[in-house]
Amino acid sequence: MIDEKDFNNLNKPRSKKLHPKIDLTAMISISFLLIIFFMVTIELSKPKSMSLGLPNTCGEITCGISCGPRPDRVITILLDDNDEMITYQGLLEVPEEKPKTLVYGKDGIRNQLLKLNKIIIEQIGDRERGAIVIIKPSKQSNFGNLVSILDEMAITNIQTYAIVNDFTPEENNLLAIN
Repeated sequence: MIDEKDFNNLNKPRSKKLHPKIDLTAMISISFLLIIFFMVTIELSKPKSMSLGLPNTCGEITCGISCGPRPDRVITILLDDNDEMITYQGLLEVPEEKPKTLVYGKDGIRNQLLKLNKIIIEQIGDRERGAIVIIKPSKQSNFGNLVSILDEMAITNIQTYAIVNDFTPEENNLLAIN
């Protein structure tokens, strides 16, 4: 015998059980974006190197100095306190000229750098191989002095210069005298 409840259930249509379909399109898109992101970040995080324009050394030794840039191309600037600086060309042991005390500006270091760079370019005959300037700020010099001498490098169009903070004993003596 069929119950009234069962009879009512027979008349009702049974609902179909749908098998859910998962759309993976969005997940695939995100996966590819993440892969591309990580590939780009890995490539950007690799260390990049730049070749330095260091002079060639030939291994010969002349007067205790290894062959490299010609000493007459090298101009050393020792920054001192009171907005003064001491410059010399070549090696301090055998300078091209006696070390000079100069001030900033067009009548001081700028005129000296322009003159020496012009002489060096004429001697070498190559406009690309001008003066090499070594800037050595002392402990008494201030940051403004360093910025001023870097401005002078830009004004005089000196292409090759370096800031070095180690002094030789002879340079320390030269600063102490002045």
